[in-house]
Amino acid sequence: MKEKIFNIIQIGDKSNRISRSFDFFITITIICNIIVTFMETFSQLSAFSTLFTVVEYLTVSIFCIEYILRIWTANYLYPEVSFGHARLKFLCSFDGVVDLLTIIPAFFLSGFVIFRMLRVARIFHLFRLNAKYDSFNVITTVLYEKRNQIISSVFIVLILMLASSLCMYSVEHNAQPAVFCNAFSGIWWSMSTLLTVGYGDIYPITTFGRIMAICIAYLGVGVVAIPTGIISAGFVEQYQRKSSLSNLKNADIKEIAEVFIDKRYAGHTVEEMEEAQQITIFLVLRDDLSVLPQKNTILKLNDIVIIREPDASL
Repeated sequence: MKEKIFNIIQIGDKSNRISRSFDFFITITIICNIIVTFMETFSQLSAFSTLFTVVEYLTVSIFCIEYILRIWTANYLYPEVSFGHARLKFLCSFDGVVDLLTIIPAFFLSGFVIFRMLRVARIFHLFRLNAKYDSFNVITTVLYEKRNQIISSVFIVLILMLASSLCMYSVEHNAQPAVFCNAFSGIWWSMSTLLTVGYGDIYPITTFGRIMAICIAYLGVGVVAIPTGIISAGFVEQYQRKSSLSNLKNADIKEIAEVFIDKRYAGHTVEEMEEAQQITIFLVLRDDLSVLPQKNTILKLNDIVIIREPDASL
């Protein structure tokens, strides 16, 4: 019974119809909870406050039951550790933290502001749910693969933001001491300018300051384009990889081969092997698992990779 419950509440199990129905039910519950949270902020709908309260407590009760069941079946989620360790591991995981933050605000709605702010965590419940399906998986995979380039671009943005804020503060402080009163005022201006938001609450009035603002605004357009281009290229690569895998069944069987991973490639990534041998790896067979390869997937000793058009040296 415990294992059956785990299989049902396990998110993203496409082979189990009951599990898919449970995912759909939880999604509807989360959406209802979020809608009620928004509706409660409208004074015009105060007549329905009782209904909103009932729906909120009903949905939170469902979250509580799901949270308890996930703790109870944690040993199936982490079979490699003991039962107590599995529970602790789930409680400290992203899923466990999001589930807990979803429940806490219902019991402290009239307490500190921080507890009321935690109601926003219910929205992240949808991310946790969608993370197990392909639509969100593509996004997370792209962000993970391009993390180094994205971090570099963000670092460039921060450097330009600090430099432009200090420059603008130095130029405009004497002319507008109340507006550019400190370096943080310059940071606020540079953020709205570099990210092309342009709130207009702080702006330069001196000639030199306006010339600097023009240059910084142009830099902002380029800075925003850098991470956008990186992520867009990542999406193209990811969808090309998925398209290649979906077309594998139409390929000539003579062009497909299995390669046994020995010490020569064990510990290397899929990308390194593909570049070294000029091949395309479609699938990695590891023990009893079929692994969809990513560029940074580490090949292990005794893995079997499904390739197409291998080099003669293999």
